[in-house]
Amino acid sequence: MVLPFSSVEIFSINISEKHELFRRAVREFMERDVAPYVEKGEREGNIPREVLEKAKEIGLYGIAVPEQYGGQGGDTLMTAIAQEEISRVWPSLSSRVSVGGLFMTPILLFGSEELKKKYIPPVARGEKVAALANTEPSAGSDVAGIQTRAKKVNGKYIINGRKIFITNGGIADYYVVTARTSPPDPNARWKGISMFVVEREWKGVKVLNRIETMGLRASNTAELAFEDVEVPAENLIGEEGMGFKYAMATFDRTRVGVAAQGVGVAQAALERMVTYATQRFAFQSPLISFQMVQEKIAESLTEVNTARLLTYWAASLFDRGLENEAIVAASMAKYYATEIAEKVAIRAITIHGGYGVATSTGVERLLRDVEVMKIYEGANDIQKLTILRETARRLLGLRL
Repeated sequence: MVLPFSSVEIFSINISEKHELFRRAVREFMERDVAPYVEKGEREGNIPREVLEKAKEIGLYGIAVPEQYGGQGGDTLMTAIAQEEISRVWPSLSSRVSVGGLFMTPILLFGSEELKKKYIPPVARGEKVAALANTEPSAGSDVAGIQTRAKKVNGKYIINGRKIFITNGGIADYYVVTARTSPPDPNARWKGISMFVVEREWKGVKVLNRIETMGLRASNTAELAFEDVEVPAENLIGEEGMGFKYAMATFDRTRVGVAAQGVGVAQAALERMVTYATQRFAFQSPLISFQMVQEKIAESLTEVNTARLLTYWAASLFDRGLENEAIVAASMAKYYATEIAEKVAIRAITIHGGYGVATSTGVERLLRDVEVMKIYEGANDIQKLTILRETARRLLGLRL
């Protein structure tokens, strides 16, 4: 049997000078214009308007969106680089910006031209805030278990249900909402779910409460209710009953961005670790002169760069149109990068000692932030299942 990923041609990363110039621009923006707001924003649970406006000016909201729909026309790798650099400074801002991709991706992939023209440009330009409303109180990783209903009446869909842990939920202007249009098939539970574009101002759309989370505290996470919300038939994305497939295709593509967020957090933890170990003296020697500290730094250097390579590789596979390989690689990257970010953050805290757990230094925040990343857009345990099952199905022709 020929194992998947055994071809040398698959293992390439298409990074160019354009990508590096873009990285430099995003890094300069984050360090100059955003870094001064981070700690205050995290304490207050809010990203200042001036930061969001500046992010809009440099085009961070629609990097990979085609120019005809108001985006920058970039590629997946460029999006990953942006998410990495934003997360290196302020992961909450990365979450705020990236969730627009969860809204736009299913519309770009499966929506009508009318939906694309109406809803994509204002989100891609940062003029409107968007969210994906999929998770429910009783359905998280089990997407097929959602209970929200959409019933077609007189040419419209009437949506009733609740959604929870929705990033940007309390501030969004638009939502992509998943709902059941028919009961689940006992032999194929995924069937019967459809996907719709819903506007916040429509009657019956309610923000029930903001959910406080241990990390990404400046990111808005909310619980929503949809009570007899009337949705025009033309706001159905793609075909009725195909929403589960659309949601999976969306997560497959946006997952690379979460991996990049993990790389950004890991890089930030590594940099703080090295800086502190160089500047801090104990027993009349810098911490970096002690072998146990050197071990932590060496392990972190290796793992951070491995995670970056894996993430960039997954992004490059998407950009080259190798979807089967890319989907598996994206799950590998998301799982590995966020797990490594956790490890490196813990090492950074350990090297900092008491300063590592002091909220004033921001080191402990890196660990709190990455715990959220390990869960959203597919918990890491689910990624392990995806890696095996999708490798078997897509690359080996087996069903497990």
